[in-house]
Amino acid sequence: MEWLYQPSILSLKVSVATIVLHLFLGIGIAYYLSGRKTFIKSIVDILVTIPIVFPPIALGFFLLLLFGKNGIIGQLFARFDIEIIFSMTGVLIASFVAGLPLVVKPVQAAIDEQSKRYAEASYTLGKSKFHTLIFVLLPNIKKVILVSVFLGFGRSLGEVGITLMLGGNIIGKTDTISLAIYNYSFGGEIDKAIVLSLILGAVSIGLFLALRKLAYL
Repeated sequence: MEWLYQPSILSLKVSVATIVLHLFLGIGIAYYLSGRKTFIKSIVDILVTIPIVFPPIALGFFLLLLFGKNGIIGQLFARFDIEIIFSMTGVLIASFVAGLPLVVKPVQAAIDEQSKRYAEASYTLGKSKFHTLIFVLLPNIKKVILVSVFLGFGRSLGEVGITLMLGGNIIGKTDTISLAIYNYSFGGEIDKAIVLSLILGAVSIGLFLALRKLAYL
């Protein structure tokens, strides 16, 4: 059952790590992008939005150039003997990047809306921006945050293109459930591909039902 266990456990580990990164970095980026626009914010906004409009395999290629041994970021990590490409780290980066826009954009819009209502009042009372974010803005958009994280998780779980480029699709090491389905279907092992597809489908249905329930809370 290694064919079922390995990609499932890898996908679970990557998904949990991705959720944590989306909750902290995703919300942090959303807060940074909210409010008055600047040139730097516009650049960051474009970079965050790219995974929505850019072909995943092409985006994965550019990230491969960036994080590879000869890339700007890859060379920096190589000094500390940290491997990114063809490792679980590469798979995690692919998962994070793929789902990031679905977390950042809704949360950013919600923060902007709440800021118009409560932020100025909080600042008038002498509260800091950090206090206002943690105790005023985020509690009022917790539903948006949950929905966004669910959407980001779903997008990340089904990611193939970016993961293929950064993870390398190494059997038993970097093949997530989605990549395992791809491998088994083209390898003629249709029964295994069906089982993994059913697992992925069940998770997707669970996410859909959770999102519907959140919509009525």
